[in-house]
Amino acid sequence: MNKVPTPPTPPPPPALHADALTVTRGARTVLDHLTFTVPKGRVTGLLGPSGCGKSTLMRAVVGTQARPTGTLTVLGHPAGHPALRSRIGYVTQAPSVYDDLTVRQNLDYFAAILLADRPTADRRADTTRVLAEVDLTPHADALAGTLSGGQRNRVSLAVALLGTPELLVLDEPTVGLDPVLRRDLWHLFHDLAARGTTLLVSSHVMDEAERCHRLLLLRDGRLLADDTPAALRARTGTDTVEAAFLRLTDEGRAPARTQETLR
Repeated sequence: MNKVPTPPTPPPPPALHADALTVTRGARTVLDHLTFTVPKGRVTGLLGPSGCGKSTLMRAVVGTQARPTGTLTVLGHPAGHPALRSRIGYVTQAPSVYDDLTVRQNLDYFAAILLADRPTADRRADTTRVLAEVDLTPHADALAGTLSGGQRNRVSLAVALLGTPELLVLDEPTVGLDPVLRRDLWHLFHDLAARGTTLLVSSHVMDEAERCHRLLLLRDGRLLADDTPAALRARTGTDTVEAAFLRLTDEGRAPARTQETLR
C-alpha cells in the first residue's frame, strides 16, 4: 500500500510584510507605496541617505507613525496592535535615558515598566544580562549624564533588549561609535539573530550593508531594492553594495520594476 506523501511544511510567516505602504506629509510623499517582506531571525538593513524615509518607516513598524496608508503587518498583527508592545524593542536616534540616574537605575526603571509581570529577581537578572550584552557592566553605577554619546546609545540599546523582544528596530544604532564598538555591536546583532531575534537596522553608512543578511535600499521614499548584499552586487555587476546602490539610483528604476529585476 502506497504511503500518502506528507505535505510540505509551510514556511514561517515573515516578521514584517508591507504592501503599498505610504506616508504623506502635506504635499510631500515620505514613503511611496513600499512593498517588501522582512524574514524572521535575520538582520535586515534599511539603508539610504539622510532624509530618504528610514526613520518614518521605522516609526510605522513600531506603530507610532501617524496616518500611514496601505498594509503593514508586524509579527502577524497590524502595526501598532497592543499585542506587539512587549514583543518589539525600539531604539531611536536620540538616546532615551535619564541623565540623573545611573545606567543600572535606568535599566531597573524601564524593567519595572516593561517587565511588570515578572518577579523582581527576574527583572534584576535581565538587567544584568543586557548590561553585559552591550558591554556596559563596568559603567553600571555611572550617571547616564556623564557617559559619552556612544555609551548613551548603548544604554538605549540595553533598554530595548530587556525581556528578549522578538523584533528589534534600531534607528542608526552605531552613530558616534568607534570602529571597535561598531564591530562588537554587529557581532551582538548577529548573535541575537542566530537566537531567533529579527533585527531591522537603519544606517546611511554603506559599508554596514555588507554585514546584513538582507537589504532594503531607500531613495527619496522609494524602494530601490529588496535583496541580499551578494545578489545586489552580482545583479548590478558591482563590487560593493554602495556601488550597486549608486547604479540603481543612476538608472532611475521604479520600485516595482526594480523588485521584479532583482528577485
